[in-house]
Amino acid sequence: MRDEKQDQLAGNGKAGGGVTNGEAGMTAKSKAIPFILSIIIIAADQVTKYWIVSTIPPNTIGFRVFAGDFLRIIHVRNNAVAFSMGSGLPDTVRLVLFIVLPVILIGTIIVYVLRSSEFALFQRWLIAGVVGGGLGNLIDRIFRSGLVIDFVDVKFYGLFGMERFPTFNVADSSIVVCGILLIISFIFSLRENNE
Repeated sequence: MRDEKQDQLAGNGKAGGGVTNGEAGMTAKSKAIPFILSIIIIAADQVTKYWIVSTIPPNTIGFRVFAGDFLRIIHVRNNAVAFSMGSGLPDTVRLVLFIVLPVILIGTIIVYVLRSSEFALFQRWLIAGVVGGGLGNLIDRIFRSGLVIDFVDVKFYGLFGMERFPTFNVADSSIVVCGILLIISFIFSLRENNE
């Protein structure tokens, strides 16, 4: 028979990978350290957006960086979310969906991660990356009249019917990369807990 301590160390089958040796004694301070990444991402996101706004007029190409038109730095203001979803919604609905709801969701995630012992340290860093990206875009929505500054424009060669990939920014990159790695991490944690 396994005792309670062994169940805790094994993770008890929880989706976040459970408590491991290193996390069993995590303090509130050590749980908060990964959120340094959130601050770094927010800073990088806002600095790059400030640079774009101050050097490139809206809706114009500023620089062609690599191989002709493969990678361009442009200035686009986006009032929707990924792939322009929600651009036609009324302002009140966009306010609720793109500002109020994300504030509640991000706040809930931060509180849960700080109180929980379910996540591995790597997962905490990835969650902090997603939170940083979310807050970076949220800052734009609040302080730029509901618009997000996007500037990385990549040629997509007709894949999925798109000549160019939807324009994105540092915050978007952080959300996507950290989000994908977090999902992969959860899948591996579930497999380990099921063995």
